[in-house]
Amino acid sequence: MGKYEGRNVVITGGSSGFGLATAQLLVDEGARVLITGRNRTALDAARDRLGGNAVAVRSDAASLPDIEALADRVKTRFGTVDALFANAGVNGFAPFEETSEELFDQLMAVNAKGPYFTVQKLAPLLAEDGGVVLTTSVVNVLGLPMLSAYAAGKAALRSMTRSLARELLPRGIRVNAVSPDPIDSGILEKSMPRQAAEQTKAQMAADNPMLRLDTPAEVARAVVFLAFEATFTTGAELAVDGGGSQL
Repeated sequence: MGKYEGRNVVITGGSSGFGLATAQLLVDEGARVLITGRNRTALDAARDRLGGNAVAVRSDAASLPDIEALADRVKTRFGTVDALFANAGVNGFAPFEETSEELFDQLMAVNAKGPYFTVQKLAPLLAEDGGVVLTTSVVNVLGLPMLSAYAAGKAALRSMTRSLARELLPRGIRVNAVSPDPIDSGILEKSMPRQAAEQTKAQMAADNPMLRLDTPAEVARAVVFLAFEATFTTGAELAVDGGGSQL
C-alpha cells in the first residue's frame, strides 16, 4: 500500500513541469489525482503517463466558469479532496516601460485571480486537516528586471497564502506556498525562443548559489511535504531555490 493510498488530490497546471512531477509522485504512492491544463494533447499525454489513478480535465485557470465547472467535476469524481495544489501559471517577460495592458491583465488573471478563485470554489470540498499549496516565486522578494508584472502577481499569491490560511484555519485547512526557482520546468521554452531560453537557463544556473537549476522532482517533494506532512505549518512559504533568495 502506498503512503497516500485513498487520498484525493487536485493539481491545476498538472500536465507538465513540476505539476506533473507532483502528480507522478502522488500516484506512485497510491493517491488518486485530478490534473488540469489548457492543452488537450498535453493533458492526454500526462494522463497516459500517470495511469489509471489519474483524471485529466481541460480547464482554463483564468476562467471563473471553468473553475466552477472544475469544482463540480471534482465533487462528482472525488466527493472530498485531501489536498489542492493551485499551481497553474504563466510567465511573461517585458521591460516595465514596454509592459502592455494585455500582458499585465493576462499575468494577473492566470497567476493571481485563478488561484484565488480555485481555492474559493474547491475549499468546500476540502476535508478537515486538508492542505492547500500555492506556487509563488523568488521574484516576489527579489527586484528582477523584465518581470515586474509577473512578480506583482506572485507577490499577490504570497499575501493570499497568509490571508487564506487565516480564513480557512477554523476548518483545520492549512494553506502554504512553495517558491521554486531557478527551475528547468519547460516554462521558459513556452515564453521565448529556444536559444534564448537555453541562454537564460545557463545564466540562472551560474547566478545560483548551488550553481544549478532546480528539478521538477525536487519541487514535487516540497509540495507533497507541505500538503500532507507539514501538519503544524500554515501561512508559510517554502523556498526551493538553491538559496537564491536567502544567501
